[in-house]
Amino acid sequence: MRQTLLLCLAVLLSLATEAQPMASPGGQRTYCNPLNLDYGYTPIPNFAEAGRHRATADPVITLYKGDYYLFSTNQWGYWWSPDLYSWKFVPRHFLKPEHKVYDDLCAPAVFVLGDTLLVYGSTQEKNFPIWMSTNPKAGEWKEAVDPFQVGAWDPAFFLDDDGKLYLYWGSSNVYPLYGQQISRKTLQPIGQRKELFKLNDEKFGWQRFGEYLDNTFLDPFMEGAWMTKYQGKHYLQYGAPGTEFSGYADGVQISDKPLGPFTPQKHNPFAYKPGGFARGAGHGNTFQDTWGNWWHLSTMVVSVKNNFERRLGLWPAGFDKDGVLYSNTDFGDYPHYLPKGPADHLQSRFTGWMLLNYQKPVQASSTLGGYQPNYAVDESIKTYWSAKTGNKGEYLQTDLGEVSTVHAIQINYADQDAEFLGKQQGTYHQYKLWESKDGRKWKLLTDKSQNKTDVPHDYIELEKPVQTRYLKLENIHMPTGKFALSGLRIFGKGNGSVPNQVKGFVVLRTEKDKRSAWLKWTPSADAYAYNIHVGVAPDKLYSCILVHGAAEYYFKGMDKDLPYYFTIEALNENGVSARTPVAEVK
Repeated sequence: MRQTLLLCLAVLLSLATEAQPMASPGGQRTYCNPLNLDYGYTPIPNFAEAGRHRATADPVITLYKGDYYLFSTNQWGYWWSPDLYSWKFVPRHFLKPEHKVYDDLCAPAVFVLGDTLLVYGSTQEKNFPIWMSTNPKAGEWKEAVDPFQVGAWDPAFFLDDDGKLYLYWGSSNVYPLYGQQISRKTLQPIGQRKELFKLNDEKFGWQRFGEYLDNTFLDPFMEGAWMTKYQGKHYLQYGAPGTEFSGYADGVQISDKPLGPFTPQKHNPFAYKPGGFARGAGHGNTFQDTWGNWWHLSTMVVSVKNNFERRLGLWPAGFDKDGVLYSNTDFGDYPHYLPKGPADHLQSRFTGWMLLNYQKPVQASSTLGGYQPNYAVDESIKTYWSAKTGNKGEYLQTDLGEVSTVHAIQINYADQDAEFLGKQQGTYHQYKLWESKDGRKWKLLTDKSQNKTDVPHDYIELEKPVQTRYLKLENIHMPTGKFALSGLRIFGKGNGSVPNQVKGFVVLRTEKDKRSAWLKWTPSADAYAYNIHVGVAPDKLYSCILVHGAAEYYFKGMDKDLPYYFTIEALNENGVSARTPVAEVK
């Protein structure tokens, strides 16, 4: 997050509850982005003038004593998990009375030294402590050093394998990222900070500011530094060009030394998700799980009630045989398997469960104003249906069009007339999910009428798949506001054929500005969406763009000096078509 987030005033501490998804038999677990965490509501009144809403961003996951700890912006605490699947919130206020600001651990730095977990929040001043804990599950923290003598926004610490500690930071559309060595003994800076690098949007198209990458309104921002070392190379990662936009992504530069000089990796951005239901994959961190598999955690964009309304997403990641850092966002907001051991993240972990109800008929108990029912099935987190009330009995029904095999359901609640600011105690959702083959005789599929957890993006992996056509979500209790849904998403398989291979795919790269291209193809009558795969080598098509409801796409994210390679595939309820031959575009 940027320094514009700083506002004065202290906030109160509240509690939150644990969200428990449902597992399939045999312990096979899947997850679906956005992550189903009990996100707090923005604590900043100025950010809630268009409606109070949940918000977080700038996440980091760290493995500590065999468990995962997840920190993110302004949550008044953090989560821990034994398995990257179920998360428990630990309330903790990290501001002290003398800190007259809203931002409680904004874009936090989290790192491990020996047997100790340490945390430091963003600030432009030199008055924040570095906190330490050897028992973070119990919320036991004390100051490791107070104050830390570096005012760092979007900080990130990195412990090199020679034992030297470094700090990276920066969040600006004027200034570069900075780096500095930090004493392991005193946790204070050594020497002077070093300027590392800036953005170069004249060369790299994806770094241009704006939803349409046109540098409208502002110059692009660079923020969210994170360092990873792999096979002797230092990979300094950063977010750009703006957290409000679908193209928010993470880039990377590489060096032999922790403070540079750095050279951009050819595959950039390495974490990129500009299409689909929930978009954005910027400002995050890269970490390893207990089996050594790499993951990338990122910020996802909502940006409806405020530019800084956001969620979190988790992607398989890694380094290929040539040391190229990648993040696999193919089908990035569809169900994916979590690994049970070492895994090759270049191989998809997508379940193959397709979206069954995109733009299909819906019925609702009531509708508030222009928040129409079809917005719950249009694959946009930015639009939502709202009932007139939050009362028990309000419902939304979706028709799959034919009897299909349903494996999982994702329920994405929207905030309409919410009353909360900040993290709340004891909030929860309750509902019943019904299914029917004919729309007349209904069976109870999932009963969460006694649930006491906060599940804003509840994801249900059915214990056994069900053959059905109609599904109805009946509200029992909302934590606040109206019963509203940005996405009731049904995943599984239809009974028909996969789409035919896409025809007429062409990429028109301009001579005037080689950062941009116009992609066109013949519309497919048997497809609801398309995946465009793009990369800087025919065997490194590591970026994926999911396109709904169109037979063209304006791709403006290229390095003007490199050739690019493209292929496309079509999607429907039954599966995925063969890809087109890879095309080189110079």
